Amino acid sequence: MPLHTEPYLHQKDRWPQQGRVILAQYDADSIVVYQAYRPAIGDFAAQHGYFGGEFKLSRMTWIKPNFLWMMYRAGWGAKPGQEVILAIRLKRSAFDSILAQAVHSSFQSGLYESQEAWQKAVHASDVRLQWDPDHNPAGYKLERRAIQLGLRREAIRQYAQEWILDIEDISNFVAEQRESVISGNYEALLTPAESAYPVKDLEVATKLQLAK
Repeated sequence: MPLHTEPYLHQKDRWPQQGRVILAQYDADSIVVYQAYRPAIGDFAAQHGYFGGEFKLSRMTWIKPNFLWMMYRAGWGAKPGQEVILAIRLKRSAFDSILAQAVHSSFQSGLYESQEAWQKAVHASDVRLQWDPDHNPAGYKLERRAIQLGLRREAIRQYAQEWILDIEDISNFVAEQRESVISGNYEALLTPAESAYPVKDLEVATKLQLAK
């Protein structure tokens, strides 16, 4: 299923402007996340529809459902080793499972009884959670926070081999949009159509500290 895009200027004002928000493209059965790799890994994944070859199951891998956060991290595909930008469509049930397993990368006093309790949760979980400042297309920080999720152990194996519905290499699309960013022509800029992802499990939503 190809990525659905919209003009950036049509979207930015309807997105939440602050707080922790999971911006994503999703439907009833799936959600799109993004990763950037060197060609040896990215090309294999795009061609085969799963991660293999030089992809290492022994290393934590980070997925990002927010396109502009991925573009900030990858320099719009211009950073060495991040030239191949992948749009990975996951089973929505798998993504919800990832969120349910996620543990914050740093201690959150309101969520964990103690540093020791948080450290135990980190060691026990296969999913790491991190909120970072979101960025606009030019790379400037926003009030809104963007999520990224680190997968390891069994979670990374399931992600690489079982949870993926489709992988699309969007590197050419990214390169085209990069030119609009460089020139400041935001009227021509297209980005994936995204909206706030609903987390229906109240316990998980509270743990994630999502904006209300």
